[in-house]
Amino acid sequence: MKYFLSIPLFLLFIATSFTATAQQKEITLEDIWSGKYRTQGLDALHSLNNGKEYAVLNQHRNTNSATVDVYDYKNGKKVRTLVDTKDVAGLDRILSYELSADESKMLIATDSKQIYRRSSLGDYVLYDLTSKQLTKISEDKIQEPHLTKDGSKVAYGKDNNLFTKDLATGAVKQITSDGQKNSIINGITDWVYEEEFAFVRAFDWNSDGSKLAFIRFDETEVPRFSMDVYGEALYPDQQVFKYPKAGDPNAKVSLHMYDVASGKTEMVDLRAFDSYYIPRIKWTSNKNILSVQLTGRKQNALDLVFVDAEDIKAILILKDTDDAYVDVTDNLTFLDDNSFIWTSEKDGWNQIYHYDKKGELINQITKGEWEVTSYYGFDEGSSRIFYQSTENGSINRDVYSIKTDGTGKQRLTAGTGTNSASFSADFTYFINTFHNTDTPYGYTLNDAKRGEVVRDIKDNSGLMDALKGYTISDKEFSTINVNGEDLNMYMIKPKDFDPTKEYPLFMYQYSGPGSQQVANKWNGSNDYWHQMLAQEGFIIACVDGRGTGFKGRDFKKMTQNELGKYEVEDQISAAKKLGAMSFIDEDRIGIWGWSYGGFMSSNCLFQGADTFTMAIAVAPVTSWRFYDTIYTERYMSTPQLNASGYDTNSPSSHVDKLKGDYLLVHGSADDNVHVQNTMRLVEALVQADKQFDWAIYPDKNHGIYGGNTRLHLYKKMTNFIKESLGTPKVKMGTK
Repeated sequence: MKYFLSIPLFLLFIATSFTATAQQKEITLEDIWSGKYRTQGLDALHSLNNGKEYAVLNQHRNTNSATVDVYDYKNGKKVRTLVDTKDVAGLDRILSYELSADESKMLIATDSKQIYRRSSLGDYVLYDLTSKQLTKISEDKIQEPHLTKDGSKVAYGKDNNLFTKDLATGAVKQITSDGQKNSIINGITDWVYEEEFAFVRAFDWNSDGSKLAFIRFDETEVPRFSMDVYGEALYPDQQVFKYPKAGDPNAKVSLHMYDVASGKTEMVDLRAFDSYYIPRIKWTSNKNILSVQLTGRKQNALDLVFVDAEDIKAILILKDTDDAYVDVTDNLTFLDDNSFIWTSEKDGWNQIYHYDKKGELINQITKGEWEVTSYYGFDEGSSRIFYQSTENGSINRDVYSIKTDGTGKQRLTAGTGTNSASFSADFTYFINTFHNTDTPYGYTLNDAKRGEVVRDIKDNSGLMDALKGYTISDKEFSTINVNGEDLNMYMIKPKDFDPTKEYPLFMYQYSGPGSQQVANKWNGSNDYWHQMLAQEGFIIACVDGRGTGFKGRDFKKMTQNELGKYEVEDQISAAKKLGAMSFIDEDRIGIWGWSYGGFMSSNCLFQGADTFTMAIAVAPVTSWRFYDTIYTERYMSTPQLNASGYDTNSPSSHVDKLKGDYLLVHGSADDNVHVQNTMRLVEALVQADKQFDWAIYPDKNHGIYGGNTRLHLYKKMTNFIKESLGTPKVKMGTK
């Protein structure tokens, strides 16, 4: 039997609308945000059980129809069509789909309305691939429908309650009845779990569909947050939802087990453990054993608990601890004998471990001063683990295989840059996605035994050829030694760089815990913008300071309880060191960032007033007291226990130091980093009699997009940079 993680959406990027000319062209904001540099893709790749074929959702604009088609991995040719909307009465479109475990039925989303970042309400139907019958799951919009393994039943959330439906008889059973908005949620996560633990469906069927485990959220004591939505009506509306800010009450969570045969639901007693949070539930290979991951409010210990579905007893199997925090992942994988694969930073680097079903360590599979960055799965036939890591340098990613005893490690990818894999169900093949700073996304089908390329799928040579018609500078990777650390860095210089001139420096960073901006990967939208600025006479630099990721546990977690202290010190020190270079004007240094990066850019300008002459902060946190419990307390504890950590490094505590030019931007409908952050900082700046520029984008969320919004924002930022930092100058003397 093979074990594998769900293959994510797979994108095949192709060039669009480029025409190279003999004369070099400049990248423009209009081109970036009009879609000229965007790519289109083939998405929703699902490996079929046979491991030799995959299914893809294809949208056909010319016929206004959609199909789910099956292709052969080895030759890429279409084999058959599973469903075509033109042939099925009542099926007008397919937004997404999920196959039952035996691939006899297809759960199809036909309409969807976004709620938060990951959650949505939708209309769903079930299509029987044998009988060709279409069954509507519910007349109402529902959340997270999930089939039993045999496809006979489906469970889903509606109006904060859980329901099941027998797909043979059509009988619907309501499992819970106490669900109520802003009070009780059954089986669907609340806002903060969705955002910070990164999942929505908080229920799961066991392998034979006889048991349904779910998490219940009691939000009664969680404070409400209200957000004005201006819209187009005469009076604005208001969105109200439960949002626990640091130090405030979270939802009280409990674990429940529903027995299909008896129709009874029992609560699992977890009082023997610190179960303040329940970030994961997952059935093991044993149909009667549920695995539950539990962590306390401090999040510095993660318990793996097994619950016996027969007697509802819970026992501790494994405890992973850390002085700072333990990351929650989706890497837990159970083998046939109920032994399991687990990832941990307990030796100082994120590595893979194998434990028996009682939680006794069998062996540490991977070892070294490098990070496992993705765990792809386990092939029991060959006893091999497949993973991605930084063994070829912290800015690079490669795909490897290794036996469970830690021997026979093999690098399966060749290109230096970013490699990522989507494996076939039986681990015969993987589709490798490769790109680096000089090479756009390319896709190959590879043999999983040795990594040999079976066939090229897409190389994006058209995109590369088209970009030759544009003025684009190299992204120069290096390290910069500041504060006792060699920090990863890149720099972009103007194509016509002249070392006899002094250039203004514009720095970019995010800096959040475990993040990475300095990576050997292809361009995103900000990269194109930075290229545009470089050609207009600015030097761009990005430095990943202490607290960022992929350089070991100690480097990442040294910022614990003091977010904004060491990261700001590193950006200021790096700016000073870069400013000492002969071709950089130390009197014209700016910095910008979004979200955590905006928190950082604000702090850098305020606390580094003699180093930075300007900053842009987009959607910034301005005090960690305003941000949510799970994220903030993971790194900062509570404000009740760490008041100085919260306040000392808050931008609002340093407004009196502002000397340079400051642009502050926020979306008024940001449900993540509330506009309250900006409003409170604005008030502090006003009372300190500090002049600044700011912009509020009505009804825009944390991404600040929609219509002409992004173009407007980037024009505003570009103009602000030019007005503040100016253009290159001829050097006057030597430094």
